[in-house]
Amino acid sequence: MSPRQPRRRSYDQYCASARALDAVGDRWTLLIVRELLAGPRRYTDLHADLPGVSTDVLAGRLKDMEAQGLATRRKLPPPAAATVYELTARGAGLLPVLTALAEWGAPDLAERRPTDALRAHWYALPLLRRLPPTGVPAVVDVVLDEGVFHVRLGGDGPARGGGPVYGDGPAEAPDARLVLDADTCRELGEGALGMAQALRAGRLQVHGEGPAAAALRGDTA
Repeated sequence: MSPRQPRRRSYDQYCASARALDAVGDRWTLLIVRELLAGPRRYTDLHADLPGVSTDVLAGRLKDMEAQGLATRRKLPPPAAATVYELTARGAGLLPVLTALAEWGAPDLAERRPTDALRAHWYALPLLRRLPPTGVPAVVDVVLDEGVFHVRLGGDGPARGGGPVYGDGPAEAPDARLVLDADTCRELGEGALGMAQALRAGRLQVHGEGPAAAALRGDTA
């Protein structure tokens, strides 16, 4: 007789919220989703950008996410020949959940604790919802002292078959480039500071010549 497999914990409630928490309520799961919204990631990259997670827990969460249909694993063709994890359409559908959580939690970022880790791309989701519409699909680099990330504006998003909504590091050919400090980026993401206000105060620079850069600067014809 084969050993009995442990049963995943469940609230055992016929409720949509309870079912959702059955799938993503475990510690670290939603933060793994946050990382995978940037596109396919290797296990080692995920572990590096999730400081504090043990290798056993990360491996277990990824396995659970595969079983729940939230993520999938595939091997990249040569010369990369690396195994990556990426979100399914169902997993990518958690984008508005992460965005709402970021907005709800933003007031708790008033002061960075000495023990707090920080990655520049963690500012991407809060910032995305505050950037003005560009009128055209655009890729925008965001340059902080802590690092560089890029966001994609005007696309369908991964849940609708589009590409990742953001990425770590600079884009290959960005349409615009924002240069600012982390405090300004945080305040923009919270909605405590507007783009025009940040530009007037010299806390934000927008570089670029195309329509996306002009829209971000608020240029009028």
